[in-house]
Formats: sequence, C-alpha cells, structure tokens
Amino acid sequence: MRKNSIKNIRINQEVQKELSNLIRMEVKDPRVSPMTTIVNVEVAPDLKTAKVYISVLGDEKAQQDTIRGLKSAAPFLRSQLAHNMNMRNTPELRFIADQSIEYGVNMSHLIDEITADLHDDENEDEVEVSEDDEAEDFEDSEDEE
Repeated sequence: MRKNSIKNIRINQEVQKELSNLIRMEVKDPRVSPMTTIVNVEVAPDLKTAKVYISVLGDEKAQQDTIRGLKSAAPFLRSQLAHNMNMRNTPELRFIADQSIEYGVNMSHLIDEITADLHDDENEDEVEVSEDDEAEDFEDSEDEE
C-alpha cells in the first residue's frame, strides 16, 4: 500500500477519529490536558506504526505533561484501537507535539500588528494632506481679498 493511497488516507482519518474519542472519553491520566487536539495521524503503509500529531492549548509545561501522559497511555490506547477497529495490524502509537496551530496564531497576530501600523500610517498621511489643503484654502482666500 502506498503512503498517499486512498485506503491509507481513509485509515489515517479513521484512526484519528477513534483516538480523539478515546482520549476524550477513556484516558483518565491527570497529565493529559482536556484541551488536547489530534491534528493529524500518519499510519505507515505496513500498519505497524502511527505518528500522532497533537496540539495542546496551554503553556509548554502542559504540552510536555500531555505528551508524557499519552505516551504512558499508549498501550491502553493501542488495545482499545484494536478492539474498536477491524485492522490486520494495530499500529504502535508515537505522539508528536504539533506547533502549527500556535505558529498560525502567532503569524495572525503579526499580520494584525502590521495592518494596524499601516492603517495608522495612512490616517497620519490623510491628516497631513488635509492640513495642507486647509493651508492652501486659507492662502487662496487671502489672495482673493
């Protein structure tokens, strides 16, 4: 089976959905944050391993604690995955912290700051132009007199 085959993509999505439900409902480890999201799952074509990319809302410590908690719960999650899904092999789970959501939020804040600065600069330019127009109007009115 190829890595990007339709079958592999379907398996990735199904494993992601099942793991999300298991983490939300079954994992009782206090280290696992309730704000844990499974961003992506990549199951190897031979179904032996799976990389599970997770994102945790919170600080760095919460993220590290969640990864430790999930690593300790990996055998339980794997057995539940085997029980709930009918697959030839149940993959060994490797949890990886995904920074893409945090990176996207930071980029969005930077873009907002830049557009706010540009908007402020445009407003200053408009004020300068309107002051110049008023000065010209004042000079024109003096010339007419």
